[in-house]
Amino acid sequence: MEKKKILVQFDPDLHASVFDRVVAIDSGVDELFSYSNVQPEQVRDLVHGAIFTRGPKDLKNTALFIGGANVEKSEKLMEKALAAMVPQFGLRVSVLFDANGCNTTAAAAVRTAAKTLDLNGKKALILAGTGPVGQRAALLLAKLGAQVLLSSRTLEKAQFAVLSLAKKIGESFSPIAVQIANEDELVKSLKGVELVISTGAAGVSLLPEKIRKAIDSLKMVIDLNAVPPLGIEGTSVMDKGLVRDGVVCFGAIGVGDLKMKIHRAAIAALFTANDQVMDAAEVYEISKGF
Repeated sequence: MEKKKILVQFDPDLHASVFDRVVAIDSGVDELFSYSNVQPEQVRDLVHGAIFTRGPKDLKNTALFIGGANVEKSEKLMEKALAAMVPQFGLRVSVLFDANGCNTTAAAAVRTAAKTLDLNGKKALILAGTGPVGQRAALLLAKLGAQVLLSSRTLEKAQFAVLSLAKKIGESFSPIAVQIANEDELVKSLKGVELVISTGAAGVSLLPEKIRKAIDSLKMVIDLNAVPPLGIEGTSVMDKGLVRDGVVCFGAIGVGDLKMKIHRAAIAALFTANDQVMDAAEVYEISKGF
């Protein structure tokens, strides 16, 4: 008799994300166990409760989802969860990491770009790219062969993010750190760029309309900020492939539908095997189905 599909949600926040819980139910989960305010030292016992209650052949029907608003805190939970598995005896379950939607959002943005542009060898700029979504988008773009510029208001912060990414994808494919603290630096960084993805904080304008219109090489912009003023001026959160001034534009809501499809598909895929670890690259593979 097939066991029920149980998803165990770890969230370091005071209240487990309602958003993530709704998506889990809509993804066909039979039972959802949500744990909030989870601390790293608590993870081992929670994981053991998941892996020691079913035999190895049934553990594909149990899976972990690690979310939360603070990606750094959630990454510590992920590390502890993987360390608590006992894979040599088949006692492990699949894990999806998507704290603050970082992986599904980055995958949706890059997949959106890849469906229109041949990214191999092309120049892409990620504005305010040192955050979780920006770094993951940079990683995915680099893996697709793009020449990625990752920006911050300070060169030191951008360089730190690039060093972190180089450990994951190799120095030969790692992004280039750039400082954009004023319009002159922005114009310089945009030279030859075909794709811009804006991943900055809510309500911060990063690409003025007059500069966007003046970049002859630009073919696509993706703004992941839904709070006005938008990150890319002169676009709309509803843009979904709308051509403005010769540039294909996508807004946060325009990308959001694909992000939701990827999120649901990733949760469903957890229950196909018990040995999966889904981070940015794995989530992007799932996005190729859309």
